[in-house]
Amino acid sequence: MKQKTLYNVHMFKAGRVAIVGRPNVGKSTLLNALVKEKLCIVSSKPETTRDNIQGVLSGEDFQIVLVDTPGMHRPKHLLGKVMVRRATASLMDIDLAIALIDAQSGITQEDMKIFELLPEKPSFLLINKIDKTGRARILPIIDKARRFNFSEIIPISASKKDGLDVVFKKILEYMPEGFPIFPDDQLSDKNEDFFIQEIIREKVLELTYEEVPHSTAVTIEEIKERSEGTTYIRAEIYIEKTSQKGIVIGRAGSMLKKIGESARKEIETLLEKKVFLDLHVKVFENWRKDPYKLKKLGY
Repeated sequence: MKQKTLYNVHMFKAGRVAIVGRPNVGKSTLLNALVKEKLCIVSSKPETTRDNIQGVLSGEDFQIVLVDTPGMHRPKHLLGKVMVRRATASLMDIDLAIALIDAQSGITQEDMKIFELLPEKPSFLLINKIDKTGRARILPIIDKARRFNFSEIIPISASKKDGLDVVFKKILEYMPEGFPIFPDDQLSDKNEDFFIQEIIREKVLELTYEEVPHSTAVTIEEIKERSEGTTYIRAEIYIEKTSQKGIVIGRAGSMLKKIGESARKEIETLLEKKVFLDLHVKVFENWRKDPYKLKKLGY
């Protein structure tokens, strides 16, 4: 999680870039690819990202702070409202906005509503997932996008890293002169506890049924170093219904074991040490609709 850099005080460029868009258009994949580290969990399920996550990209004469945001959508519960509010707030103190859309669906009515929220700052439109559609599909999207006031329109594939060299160069071109926002060896504004709980939540998203993921939250209850050199981590997985608890635990604990094994390996890579991961599943009824319960779970 370290990247050492020597800053050149002359002509140093620095700024914040918010990445916004509908759910599941690839915002987290884009940030991870640009920073070249897995900072944001990725899932094919909408509403995976619940908080603004800053990824720091530093060089000898620049620092770009990329902000991944929750997908902007019509909220169905209080958690959804919190997510949309956080995404909108990310646009307040930035130097550049990136609106990301899906090449397969083109510019939708929902996308256009997001475009209206963009501040009077330079903004890019990135047309993502071009690897999943043909050139004939991209050209009409570019033509339609020219009706809006974008500084740059760039087709990309975040998952294939296609076009990202152009994106990086253009971001740097639009960054103002300034001073580093974070220390040169810092990759994110989030701490290790946040990344650990997100890794666990990602494994629940990957391995459980459709009805479970959106109602899942994870908290880290305890982290301590053991005498034999292992890091003990106790985490709680919260779900909303008793029926979901059985799915997450599985027959004779098989699903929970699978989630734990997958998460532990990734956490060990993150921490660069051996980990004993102790997972527990609790029912917290309708937590996404209750302000007290949301606060308890860190939202």
